[in-house]
Amino acid sequence: MCDSKRASQPDVKTSGFFLPVAFACTGKTGGGGRRATKLARMLWVKSLHIVFIASWFAGLFYLPRIFVNLAMVPPESVAERARLLLMARKLMRFTTMLAVPAIVFGAWLWLGYGIGRGPGNGWMHAKLALVVVAIGYHHGCGVLLRRFVAGQNRRSDRWYRWFNELPVVLLLAIVILVVVKPF
Repeated sequence: MCDSKRASQPDVKTSGFFLPVAFACTGKTGGGGRRATKLARMLWVKSLHIVFIASWFAGLFYLPRIFVNLAMVPPESVAERARLLLMARKLMRFTTMLAVPAIVFGAWLWLGYGIGRGPGNGWMHAKLALVVVAIGYHHGCGVLLRRFVAGQNRRSDRWYRWFNELPVVLLLAIVILVVVKPF
């Protein structure tokens, strides 16, 4: 089962079968060679990238919801405002800690393993552009949070409800680009 020729030449049609073979060929039972080991490492990097992306976007989905609540808090509700600001600051810090490895593992896949490089990979350019937009959105959330902390919010809760939809659209577009590879 651990045929080095089979393990070093993945086939899209048999990728469901090939994935377990790649991990089996890298174990102590031997076989597989360097290509299978490199593939197994790449699959680990890809898995970590996906986990950190999902976690990062979970934070990007929730932080603007806190902004909606902050925008709705009446000025006399000091305790509620303080509680929401504390939640937002902690979530922003945690979300940033998740964004960094998501970007690092993504760059590792792109530059280290050549995923999406070369001709016929226009989808990767579009994905990278959307990642830059996601990073800008993340930064924008930090700017908005600083305005809330300083008491200088100028936006309505309705604006934040619309603002909250952008990461959903970004993630949907990124997943479609990566899975379908339309161009």
